[in-house]
Amino acid sequence: MDMSSYSWLFFALGTVVTWGLYGIFLHMGQVGMGDPANGRYKAFLFVGVAYFLTAVLAPLAILVARGSDWNFPGKGLWLSLIAGILGAIGAFFVLLSLGALFAQGNRSAPAVVMSIIFAGAPIVNAIVSMVMHPPAGGLAGIRWPFVLGIVMAATGAYLVVKFKPDPAPAGHAKKPAPAAESPKA
Repeated sequence: MDMSSYSWLFFALGTVVTWGLYGIFLHMGQVGMGDPANGRYKAFLFVGVAYFLTAVLAPLAILVARGSDWNFPGKGLWLSLIAGILGAIGAFFVLLSLGALFAQGNRSAPAVVMSIIFAGAPIVNAIVSMVMHPPAGGLAGIRWPFVLGIVMAATGAYLVVKFKPDPAPAGHAKKPAPAAESPKA
């Protein structure tokens, strides 16, 4: 079997890992700013810096290295710009959601917020994609496993949020057992 035909899966799993860590690091960065009033905005500023480094400078270098023409057709330009705006707004909503939940005393904010996002986003994607590109046969072309998958994704997010393990109280990290005292001579 030709492994290069699975490159899409490698990249998809890379996204799963990096986006799975995204919420955790974003929340830690927000809290690490030490500013309850403005920490989320400071964290978002550095998300923007990271996007600039990763999504502006890196592709520019690749385009230059490949000798690309600098023709950007209007349709592709505007749709890509809208995609970027949607991504940035989504990242901002993640921060606001993490901050609001954490402010309520929920120290599991990343687990709760990201579970809802990662279950809900594929459902939105599937529905919008289906509206844009209707299945052959219309609604009759929708097979029951597809509907079951959407129900399972929503149910899974609910179960993860509802029954996630509670973290240990702050300052109660597992401490190493005390060393045995040596007998006095």
